[in-house]
Amino acid sequence: MAHRGGNSLAAVRAAVAAGADVLELDVQPGPRGRVEVRHASRIGPLPLLWDEGRVRRGWGAQLVLEQVLEAVDALPGEHRVMVDLKGEDVRLARAVAPLLAAARREVLVCGRHWPSLAELAGPPGVRVLLSAGDAREVAALRTAVAGGGRIGDGTAYGASLASAHVTADLVRELGELLELQVAWTVNDLEECDRVLAAGVTGVTTDSAAVLRRVVALHEP
Repeated sequence: MAHRGGNSLAAVRAAVAAGADVLELDVQPGPRGRVEVRHASRIGPLPLLWDEGRVRRGWGAQLVLEQVLEAVDALPGEHRVMVDLKGEDVRLARAVAPLLAAARREVLVCGRHWPSLAELAGPPGVRVLLSAGDAREVAALRTAVAGGGRIGDGTAYGASLASAHVTADLVRELGELLELQVAWTVNDLEECDRVLAAGVTGVTTDSAAVLRRVVALHEP
């Protein structure tokens, strides 16, 4: 999985060329109900964006989710997107829901705010991954899986785990119910080898070397 591989149309092309089969992208609420594709957050009412300690301009046209879905739909092969819901406002999930339902390809969706994921679970073609980035969330994930993985009107399809929390025991436990266990964000080969040995079925990465390693392991 290409980390932020869907956050621009250029990133989509680069990720596909590198061999990624899933393009992860971040969504944030935009004005007038639009779903914008960006990792950065808006700074209140100002036309500015804040991302990882940096401020950048936020005016002008912003990429929206429909554009990325259309670009991926036009690709040959079976490439998919994984939509990462940012924030804790369920209104974002409600704006995303009809866009995912209308997509022509299966879509993965993840996030650490599970009530938002519950808004999206159920429709065919929308696969929900429960994200866990700390020990508390991992414990909640174990409890959810032990209880059958119900979320909203559906069942969780997978889990997206911060790589530091990936162990063989955890992956084995989650695999009793979940079809997909993804480690994020894995950017060095040693960590890639460790999480793959633990049994994860996918990694999210910014690294071309890691992506090549995973692609090579899955080649017939």
